[in-house]
Amino acid sequence: MSNLTHKQLATECFNNVWDLLEKTDHTENETEEMIHQCHTSYWHWTQVHDHTEQNLSIGYWQLSRVYAVAKKREQALYYAERCVEISKDAELAPFYIAYGYEALARSYILLSQKEQAKEAIIQVKRYTELVKIEQSKNLLLEDLADLMKKIK
Repeated sequence: MSNLTHKQLATECFNNVWDLLEKTDHTENETEEMIHQCHTSYWHWTQVHDHTEQNLSIGYWQLSRVYAVAKKREQALYYAERCVEISKDAELAPFYIAYGYEALARSYILLSQKEQAKEAIIQVKRYTELVKIEQSKNLLLEDLADLMKKIK
């Protein structure tokens, strides 16, 4: 399979997952489809010879979010930890590190681990302050507000 085909399939699956994530009420089949397509997207990115740590960070973030939505707490935490790890190790832009911590906080909230969630939220805030692009910062602030509602 060509590099371009892998990239196209990764992108298509990613976008399909995003569409499903935007739904507020998922059927069991949609949840399963979302999980499978998310793993497929990630795998195809790993097959693109010039993929970057940023591609992997985004993939790990989406995997964590999908598992959070599916209420599969341990898997959500695992992929959130991977997202933070790769984002920090690669010294990605603050936006990506902040979203790694956002996934981590969301996972800890699902696991009823409030203290760890609060610590992760502190990191989200810290990295969000470093984001220069207003639109990106606003996305983080919206998700941060959502987390704050869930932790109370």
